[in-house]
Amino acid sequence: MEGSGDEAIQPLLAGERRKVSACCSARCNLAILAFWGFFVVYALRVNLSVAMVEMLDNNATSLKNGSVEACPPHSNSTQQNYVKKGVTFPAMHAMWAKWAPPLERSTLLSLSYAGAQFGTVVSLPLSGMICYYLDWSYVFYIFGAFGVAWCLIWFVMISDTPETHKTISRAERVYIMNSLRGQHSLNNNVPWRSLWQSLPLWAIIVPHFCYNWTFYTLLTLLPTYMEEILQFDIKENGILSALPYFFCWMVMITTGFIADCLIKNHNFTTSAVRKMFTIIGMVGPAIFLVAAGYVGCNYTMAVLFLTISSALGGFSTSGFNINHLDIAPSYAGILLGITNTFATIPGMVGPVIAKTLTYSHTIAQWRTVFYIAAAIDIFGAVFFTIFGKGEIQSWAINN
Repeated sequence: MEGSGDEAIQPLLAGERRKVSACCSARCNLAILAFWGFFVVYALRVNLSVAMVEMLDNNATSLKNGSVEACPPHSNSTQQNYVKKGVTFPAMHAMWAKWAPPLERSTLLSLSYAGAQFGTVVSLPLSGMICYYLDWSYVFYIFGAFGVAWCLIWFVMISDTPETHKTISRAERVYIMNSLRGQHSLNNNVPWRSLWQSLPLWAIIVPHFCYNWTFYTLLTLLPTYMEEILQFDIKENGILSALPYFFCWMVMITTGFIADCLIKNHNFTTSAVRKMFTIIGMVGPAIFLVAAGYVGCNYTMAVLFLTISSALGGFSTSGFNINHLDIAPSYAGILLGITNTFATIPGMVGPVIAKTLTYSHTIAQWRTVFYIAAAIDIFGAVFFTIFGKGEIQSWAINN
């Protein structure tokens, strides 16, 4: 293992873990409910992209028929991208800092965050079918009702820490608390100066920004690409647009388990695992994204390459994406808030640039979009590989 922090954790967990199974545990229930929470968040985000297509088309049709007694909306399609942000990931990171044993970290976090991909998988085709058979407004009613139901369950069943949980077993509470011993700072003051000067933190900020450039560009414009370039109708559009996220969801869950196994059973350092999974999760998607721009109108190959590109991105969840908890568990929520702030910029800028570059809706123009995203992805992977760390930083426990 790497560094004194890892060496101090490994012997403790190796013995304790056999006594407290994760199956049906409070931490497992937290992961499952968090999974459905992220399902709701991304379902509401994605269905907005699908419904907007119908909303704009309906507005345009009504205006042409002269049936609307109001001024036409002044917003354009690029402004759609500014309404899709959230704060759920930092909040969940802060909770996992108190709930996730270090050697179960990849499994628990990848399971909970995989709900985002599953929400995309379900909402893309389902939103398309709802718009086609019912009306775009029902998209918001249906998913909104699911979100309200989830909130009620979350407030009743979940506690911030194992110490305050009402139904957790004593054995599991002791196991979690012992596994996190020495991981957290006893000082409530955030070491802002040391934090901003920490190169390992910037090593997370950069790939997070780079990964989201590709993610948000595809999340927002993949339905458009399917419609304008591959010429699929709204029903096909939703189903095929969901395929990349379906396989990404499967990869996220699988690789989380693999990452923990490599650390626990095969003596890989945390740093090595995080870097290896980041390289696969960013360079792999870059290669297949560029390849998708050269298949022309071969619809099968285009969908295949985009699917593989998105699926490989699932590796990064067990890479840089949970590295905040490795370097500073006490401030994991704050760190993710910082990195996520930088990472929301591509969500606003990336799709706008992509939309601008594809003004003529040609394959060549989309190829440029894919090249830019691929280059940004590779840069992020290289930066993390050089500067990323896998052990707790001194400023995170000694301030």
